[in-house]
Amino acid sequence: MKKLIKNGTIVTASETFQADLYLENGKITGIGQSQTFGPVDETIDAAGCYVFPGGVDPHTHLDMPFGGTVTKDNFETGTIGAAFGGTTTIIDFCLTEKGKPLQQAIQTWHDKSAGKAAIDYSFHLMIGEMTEAVLNELPSVITNEGITSFKVFMAYKNVFQADDATLFETLIKAKELGALVMVHAENGDVIDYLTKQALAKGQTDPIYHALTRPVEAEGEATGRACKLTALAGSQLYVVHVTCAEAVNQIEEARKQGADIWGETCPQYLVLDEDALRKPNFEGAKYVWSPPLRPKEHQAALWNALKTGALQTIGSDQCSFDFDGQKSLGKDDFTKIPNGGPIVEDRMSILYSEGVEKGRISLNQFVDLTSTRAAKLFGMYPKKGTISVGADADLVVFDPSVERTLSAKTHHLAVDYNAFEGMNVKGLPRTVLSRGQVIIKDGMYVGSPGDGSFIKRSTYGNTLSNEKVEQ
Repeated sequence: MKKLIKNGTIVTASETFQADLYLENGKITGIGQSQTFGPVDETIDAAGCYVFPGGVDPHTHLDMPFGGTVTKDNFETGTIGAAFGGTTTIIDFCLTEKGKPLQQAIQTWHDKSAGKAAIDYSFHLMIGEMTEAVLNELPSVITNEGITSFKVFMAYKNVFQADDATLFETLIKAKELGALVMVHAENGDVIDYLTKQALAKGQTDPIYHALTRPVEAEGEATGRACKLTALAGSQLYVVHVTCAEAVNQIEEARKQGADIWGETCPQYLVLDEDALRKPNFEGAKYVWSPPLRPKEHQAALWNALKTGALQTIGSDQCSFDFDGQKSLGKDDFTKIPNGGPIVEDRMSILYSEGVEKGRISLNQFVDLTSTRAAKLFGMYPKKGTISVGADADLVVFDPSVERTLSAKTHHLAVDYNAFEGMNVKGLPRTVLSRGQVIIKDGMYVGSPGDGSFIKRSTYGNTLSNEKVEQ
């Protein structure tokens, strides 16, 4: 179908202007005045609204096993929730097992997502060991699967944690293959020691999840990963940065010319560790890793987004029900499944708390929630911008709507909302995925399975000369 979006204010990472959009066969084929376009089958009036490129969330965990259970939101409910929030592309994390073929893990994630995703999606691949078998498989992962980013955990000792040799070898191989290495940067050995000490003292409440994962453990691991990246001459993306210590390490490495990028998440911008002190075990709702930090770190994160020291916003979507899943850790914080429901509210929180409060510009908002991730992860300009030839992934966003975030009104399957009671301004009114309207007037009008797996290009192909942009 041929569609027209008229009367809206188009916003990209670099421009804000009035124009109409002509959509054909899932692509943007015209930008200008509607009278210059051909006949249309459907017209969407965006008067009073911004038109953003669809959000690109580079960090989700859907249908993921963890701590003896599985995330409540799968590729159907999770991507529908994402769509309501204005996100039209996600990149999920494919977990591998040591000693087993990488392709086996990738196929498992294909099976989880096929026929379920409401929006387009891709995968990052976890690297837990660097053996000859892994080395031999990696080229085909990139060439055949289009998976061009590898995740290494520096935390979760005896579960996901890889040693420094594995991280360094992954960086070396990624440089050769054109892949982007991602790290969860916390010192897992130190956290393991502090956790055992806390349990020995009978300290089992949710707050001890935060107190046994101090900012120093994140700052140290971030600095170590940055130095190993510089030594390898490779490229690095640090996920879910939470504190000033980690920001400082990334900023210093970038100033020295290292090819390093940083992501933070909305929960770290608006929530703090006091949430874990809530009575009646309510604090368990806010257990994720790295943990929420003391409130003073929020200013450092907002400043890093404004100045470009951090470049993207992921959700780290990883939802577990409070009743029946989080409650597994009622008497032991180490048994609380780590993660929270974030993907649906990611863009609204950043707009309301960022743009509306003058912390970031409208164009920075688009860059942080869409464009930069599309560039870093090999999807630009197909995704992440509004230009002729790009996928018609679009959000008609009404900035005048005021609403309250709540589990009663969100569209995820999980039984609580991490931002319950927060007032925000702005709402995605209409959302299109490759030209198909999937959200309209508060209703999901698409179908599970509409989303397609995206094969991505190698690192650097979509970055132009921006690699170490200060």
